[in-house]
Amino acid sequence: MEVYNLKSKKTLILFFALAMVATACSTAAVPCDEVEITTGENGLPDLDGCEFTFAVENAYLPFNYIDATTGEAMGWDYDVFNYMGELMNFTPVYVPTAWDGMIQATADGQFMIAGDGITITSERDEIVDFSDGYINLAQRVLVAVGNTEITSIEDLKNNDFVVATQKGTTNYDYAVDALGADKVKAFDDFNFAIQAVISGDADASIIDETAGLGYMGANKGDVKLVGGDLTSEQLGFAFPNGSPLVDVINQGLAEMVANGELDKINAKYFSPDFAVTYADIAECDEDIPVEYRPDDCVIEE
Repeated sequence: MEVYNLKSKKTLILFFALAMVATACSTAAVPCDEVEITTGENGLPDLDGCEFTFAVENAYLPFNYIDATTGEAMGWDYDVFNYMGELMNFTPVYVPTAWDGMIQATADGQFMIAGDGITITSERDEIVDFSDGYINLAQRVLVAVGNTEITSIEDLKNNDFVVATQKGTTNYDYAVDALGADKVKAFDDFNFAIQAVISGDADASIIDETAGLGYMGANKGDVKLVGGDLTSEQLGFAFPNGSPLVDVINQGLAEMVANGELDKINAKYFSPDFAVTYADIAECDEDIPVEYRPDDCVIEE
């Protein structure tokens, strides 16, 4: 009897464990690009709690960054997408991804959506689908605050100045087209390009106005925007071609415009009042989750 009871207990434990596994598997979140999209009580798409993977750099103010003190991921991308998740019943899953290769990885289906302040261009539109534009974009010239020689793009064209930009951006493409490759110094990171201007290693930078305003929030004594708008473009979210989620996000954006939430978030991040600096972003810090640290980050014990 003792043996029988022991075996019975083991059998019950095994059965319970298998039941728990089965339950876990049955309740596992479904990827949002596979879920059946219905209509919620608010009239917007209802995604039934699915997981929505979002490629994010976590190094591009004011769109996304990691707070050095708290280790919390923050920025415009997070505020907007978290709000959409509440509106349309999905769970954002943010995947830290380097900017270089992000759009191609999205095109390849590694992510369901990519943020990071992506400019909508015809070339990019050939490999990904874009959402409706969520903000009008102008490229501008940024210089150190004490610079009086550069007041417009014409000064950059007519003189032997060095212009810093980030690789793989429309800022880089514009600078090369307008000024020639010999005048352009490309950096892997947006912050490095701006720091080159501040330190004097470069004379100016071509940047998106939204990012420039965000950067200037706590750096008013270091940099300034000069001249007029160089381009008129829009920023949008990128998706794999043919994604059914494009319409979902477009409906979410339209609702955020209608209820004023998008204006509220834009005012928070795209103004000189935004006070976070790149010194506030944690890139290699023990308080930052491992997945957010750079590959070459070594934390000393």
